Amino acid sequence: MTSNADDAALADRLARSRDAVVSELRKVIVGQDDVVEQTLIALLGGGHCLIVGVPGLAKTLLVSTIARVLNLKFNRIQFTPDLMPSDITGTDIIQEDEEGGRHLTFVAGPLFANVVLADEINRTPPKTQSALLEAMQERHVTVQGRTYELEEPFFVFATQNPIELEGTYPLPEAQLDRFMFQVVVDYLSAADEVAVVRGTTSGRKPELRRVLERDDLIEYQGLVRRIPVSDEVVEFAVELVRRTRPGAPGSPELVSRYVSYGASVRAAQNLVLGGKARALLHGRAHVGYDDIRALAAPVLRHRVLRNFQAQADNVTVDQIVADVVKSVRPARSGI
Repeated sequence: MTSNADDAALADRLARSRDAVVSELRKVIVGQDDVVEQTLIALLGGGHCLIVGVPGLAKTLLVSTIARVLNLKFNRIQFTPDLMPSDITGTDIIQEDEEGGRHLTFVAGPLFANVVLADEINRTPPKTQSALLEAMQERHVTVQGRTYELEEPFFVFATQNPIELEGTYPLPEAQLDRFMFQVVVDYLSAADEVAVVRGTTSGRKPELRRVLERDDLIEYQGLVRRIPVSDEVVEFAVELVRRTRPGAPGSPELVSRYVSYGASVRAAQNLVLGGKARALLHGRAHVGYDDIRALAAPVLRHRVLRNFQAQADNVTVDQIVADVVKSVRPARSGI
């Protein structure tokens, strides 16, 4: 059991680690401040991320660079229509020993890593999706009736291309709900794009330092769980989620008109947990309303299901979420 003084010292160390991690990422990743922050929050909260963006926006580079800087084992899986569950979980193979005897040996698949990049996750069929879902939720895989635990920490960062839907398998809502955040990677500003082109077409290769270790990250995750949060802030997060559901008291008009199904209680859990991690990253030992508001879009945008009318009227989930956030008033100010 840790003391308040121990937690305060650990929080100070986390702040220094954050600065070091961001400094290293900046050697490779230009701009995308919100994306970087949301990714770090997910790591501290122990959650998975669905990263959505058109090709060429450094989604893969971001995830692989984070794994290098944090000294975590990284594996990338290119999801394709012919990918089978055993291709990601591993399988039993027959091996012959020195005496000529044969026996089955389990050979671990690419899921056995700390950071798994599931590239173009929606290109693989449901059978393989179910194997990934087991790993995401249970932190283990099952092969030939035997269960194999995955080493902590374990994160899945999945990418999707929003403009190419041919030959894809939409992710089921149950799997989408297991992602803590849906992070949207947008185009860079003109100045940042110039910096990227200049840097990537030169012969310079930045040297990245490993500024964190696996045990440090696990320790920081425990600290996040211990950060206090007031009842008012928890109630604010729960009310915000409840108002994404059609027919709920206080739901704004956009929800009533354009939403088929709202978010589950897992959304409120992720709002509060993400709020704790965000508060620590910003050097605070308490969670405020602004922490919840800042994470509303990445937590909710993949959990709120629009109806056909919303698609016909070109109303986005982010617009609906923004309207919901405006509709919820804090119980009291100053938190």
